[in-house]
Amino acid sequence: MARTATRFTCTACGEQTPKWEGRCPSCEAWGTIQEDAPTVTRVGRSGPSKARESIALSDVSADEAIRIPSGIGELDRVLGGGIVPGSLVLLGGEPGVGKSTLLTMALASIAQRETALLVTGEESAAQVRLRAERIGGAGQIRVVAETDLNVVVATIAHEKPAVCVVDSVQTLWTADLASAPGSVAQVREAAGELLRVAKEHGVAIILVGHVTKDGAVAGPKVLEHLVDAVLLFEGERGGELRVLRAAKNRFGATSELGVFAMTGRGLEAVEDPSALLGRDELGAVGSVVACTMEGSRPLLLEVQALVSPSELPQPRRLANGIDRNRLAMLLAVLSRHASLGLGSADVFANVVGGVRVDDPAVDLAVALAVTSAARGIPTGPLVAIGEIGLTGRLRPVSQVERRLQEAARLGIEQAIVPPGAPSVPGIVVRTAGSIGDALALALGAE
Repeated sequence: MARTATRFTCTACGEQTPKWEGRCPSCEAWGTIQEDAPTVTRVGRSGPSKARESIALSDVSADEAIRIPSGIGELDRVLGGGIVPGSLVLLGGEPGVGKSTLLTMALASIAQRETALLVTGEESAAQVRLRAERIGGAGQIRVVAETDLNVVVATIAHEKPAVCVVDSVQTLWTADLASAPGSVAQVREAAGELLRVAKEHGVAIILVGHVTKDGAVAGPKVLEHLVDAVLLFEGERGGELRVLRAAKNRFGATSELGVFAMTGRGLEAVEDPSALLGRDELGAVGSVVACTMEGSRPLLLEVQALVSPSELPQPRRLANGIDRNRLAMLLAVLSRHASLGLGSADVFANVVGGVRVDDPAVDLAVALAVTSAARGIPTGPLVAIGEIGLTGRLRPVSQVERRLQEAARLGIEQAIVPPGAPSVPGIVVRTAGSIGDALALALGAE
């Protein structure tokens, strides 16, 4: 006995409902509920299933040494040491940020040792060759221009490459579903089939994914749950720097950061990003150097602030590279504990280089930069490290010694840190217990 079931799916989050609704009950987005193709549901009891024998977890073989190096050090760093065979990786990013260029470079390096396959659904094979020749990596990369999911899966199962790149997952479709390519149902089906073929044949598959206007990976949320790693490639349009970070990684840490520079020959790894991101004028008005830990690597960043009188009833608070709510909290602390009135001024904060920072250790640098911009007093060439609490006290942060050593390596001679920080050769460490003390040390004013 069979019956036809009609489902309605949200194109934003993948939530399914039995009837159409104007607003998604899960993500609360309007006008995103669409009808899926009718499916046939079998009603009745299935036959008995054969049980499988379980084994002890300690008897499971897990060889950590089996990783495929991509040939790009920054990519391997973010992945946790290389590409794991049989894994499914999702790489998302804005259009034109360099996703295809990065993966073509990686495939060109892998193809010198292993079989590398590129499935392109957005470009023709000729277009792919032109890009590969521009970056000097055409080599032995195998390429197939196809969007039919069944053909793609059969091709991967037949050739069994070591690494396969699918550019992009939103272009794949199957005739088994009536929805258009890129819809929630098509993306979910494509991810499931590619996951199956990756695990069965031990092929490492990297999916290129689109992003929404908010910067999130497009498609159903189940896509991010299915894959083993989610990598985000970020960068300002027209800028030189590109940042690769992991939002999810089953085979390594999610705190590592890869930095690239876009050149005429493609992407080049930046081995010393601290020297590049903190190279502008040190100690200028509204400019302070911060140090954040990205995984195992300390990274020096320049934090800039601009304060100007506002002509609007509601002054603007804009932040680029740091959380806007964090900036609002720091402004409230400065108003309460440093007598810095900014209620009628526009405040802009920016992290140079397009890098986004979530480390609370940059709080002190942001506060000093805003105060310097508001009072027109330069801070001098120093690095500020510390988290600011709501009481105005400075809280210690992790790995202060490594942060100070990185600042000393780049020639910064002074640092303002919370109490308890160790001394480091080559840099004068000055401690402050509160935001008021830090302002007195940096700006010479109470």
